[in-house]
Amino acid sequence: MCGFGACSKVVDRRAIRIKLGLTGERLSAQNPPNVNVEGDYMATKKDSGSKGGGKGLAAEVQPSADLAAIVGSKPIPRSEVTKKVWDYIKANGLQDQTNKRMINADDNLKKIFNGKKQVSMFEMTALVNKHLS
Repeated sequence: MCGFGACSKVVDRRAIRIKLGLTGERLSAQNPPNVNVEGDYMATKKDSGSKGGGKGLAAEVQPSADLAAIVGSKPIPRSEVTKKVWDYIKANGLQDQTNKRMINADDNLKKIFNGKKQVSMFEMTALVNKHLS
C-alpha cells in the first residue's frame, strides 16, 4: 500500500537487478541504480574535462608586482600564494619569536603590508589578497 501517490512509479528492484545482472550488488533507496522505471539505463552526468580555473582557493590569481617578488609572477592558485608567503616568512625568520601570531616585515613585505613594520597573521591574509587579481 502506498500513501503518497507514488505507487505508479514503484519499481521492483529485484526485477531490475536480474535484468542488469546485478545479483551480488546491494541496492538501496540511497544508492539506486542509474535505471528508470522501465528498467532502461539513464544518462549520467559526465565531467566537462576542463582543466585549471576553479573557484575559491583553486582559482588562479595574478600577483601584483610587489607580491611577485615573493611568490613569482606567474598566475597561481590562491592556496599556493598563501603557502609561498609562509615559506618566505619562515625562510627569512620573520615570524615574531615572542608572539608567533605576529609577522615582522622586511623590505619586500613592507610593500605588501602598506608600510607597516609588523602585522598579525590574520591581517596579513587580507593585505596579501589586495595584491591579487
